[in-house]
Amino acid sequence: MLRADRRTVITGLAAVVAGGFVRPAFAQAPAGPFKLDPLPYANNKNEPHIDAMTMEIHHDRHHAAFVNNLNGVANQLGGMANMPLNEILAKLNEVPEAIRTTMRNSGGGHANHSMFWQIMGGAGGEPKGDLNAAIDRDLGGLAKLQEQFNAAGGRVFGSGWVFVSVSKDGKLALVSKPNQDTPIMDGLMALMGNDVWEHAYYLKYQNRRADYLKSWWNVVNWNKVEERYAAARAGTLAI
Repeated sequence: MLRADRRTVITGLAAVVAGGFVRPAFAQAPAGPFKLDPLPYANNKNEPHIDAMTMEIHHDRHHAAFVNNLNGVANQLGGMANMPLNEILAKLNEVPEAIRTTMRNSGGGHANHSMFWQIMGGAGGEPKGDLNAAIDRDLGGLAKLQEQFNAAGGRVFGSGWVFVSVSKDGKLALVSKPNQDTPIMDGLMALMGNDVWEHAYYLKYQNRRADYLKSWWNVVNWNKVEERYAAARAGTLAI
């Protein structure tokens, strides 16, 4: 059997979705405690930096699959079933072993992507107020943060994320994680982050991850990141 390359597969999927032959996965999601919220803006809001088709496939297919997987094992969570997702992720070792990997991968994926959609749809620029002061204090300023963030994202092998985490006392740190792991699993909060798995950028950038990482800053919604930082300092930021 011939092996199709990744670009062929992804481009073919895009054509199928564009042709209307694939219904959005979120419309087929089984009932359960985990929900996929719609994007807070139109699919084309981040163009030209992130194309509408990528946004549609990323949200409606990839993120929806994480939610479906979570709902498929939710009835096995036992006493943890009523806990918020961030608390479950912070206590992964207490999740029943049979579903721990699913909770790690799909729970982390749900948390990461929920954050991801929130902090995009903006016009880039610079942060203000307390967040700007924290970036200067802990990360050497925005220019240094962007340089080191992009470098860390470029070093991720395969799928993963690069984050700015925030501790309970408001201290920021740069951290990269494999697959769908999240700083929440380490007792921290995920202030902001970028998905460097190929499904986040391949239709437009192909193998040019560095170009994607650089361009992504043009769609960051700093107002939302500032809101998340205020919530983190108040102890109310979840995912």
